[in-house]
Amino acid sequence: MLAEKMSLLETRLRQIDWDDMAAQLAAGGAAMLPALLGADACSGLASLYPRDEAFRSRVVMARHGFGSGEYKYFAYPLPELVGRLRSRLYPGLASIANAWQAQLGIDARFPATLDDFLARCHAAGQLRPTPLLLRYGPGDYNCLHQDLYGEHVFPLQVAVLLSEPGRDFSGGEFVLTEQRPRMQSRVEVAPLRQGDAVVFAVNQRPVQGARGSYRVTMRHGVSRVREGQRHTLGIIFHDAQ
Repeated sequence: MLAEKMSLLETRLRQIDWDDMAAQLAAGGAAMLPALLGADACSGLASLYPRDEAFRSRVVMARHGFGSGEYKYFAYPLPELVGRLRSRLYPGLASIANAWQAQLGIDARFPATLDDFLARCHAAGQLRPTPLLLRYGPGDYNCLHQDLYGEHVFPLQVAVLLSEPGRDFSGGEFVLTEQRPRMQSRVEVAPLRQGDAVVFAVNQRPVQGARGSYRVTMRHGVSRVREGQRHTLGIIFHDAQ
């Protein structure tokens, strides 16, 4: 069953149009990857949540003012499916991230492989894995935020919805906001179905203006869940201190 899931995942990863993704990200700071995971893979990942041995820590959002609901960070070694997603998505996203660096006039570049980037993180003391599972019940939500965990921050991350809207839960929309200089914030909702992924900017992204590129600040969150239970997989590429 795992081999079948991996084969299906590899097929979907090979079908990604990276030029189209770069264009979507340039236009709005987010890009959709429809049906990245199948229903069985989604259910299998969500079923890991009660198994504490798979995780390094649990965060109850209300205790920290993050919102309502909870999430768990995976421990190393990551589940095979999660590790495969992280390592296979990274190279294409690194190419986009490096184009952003050049557009913003930043000399630093991201390595071509996830292993090399994580080696850079670990050398700086960022040793803790950051992929996570989030669980929301009725009334839960996630405040607008940015996932910044240390000196080395990869500028893109991925969220995969593991539950099916309208069947498993209602409400709970994935929300992005963009703050441009001297302008009101712009809000966008990613229309996710089960297995869909959204790639989005972690912190800042470049926008081409009349006088060159400038930075806009991005934040993301989840609106209030009205009914049911919502699970999400988060793929963050930098590790944490």
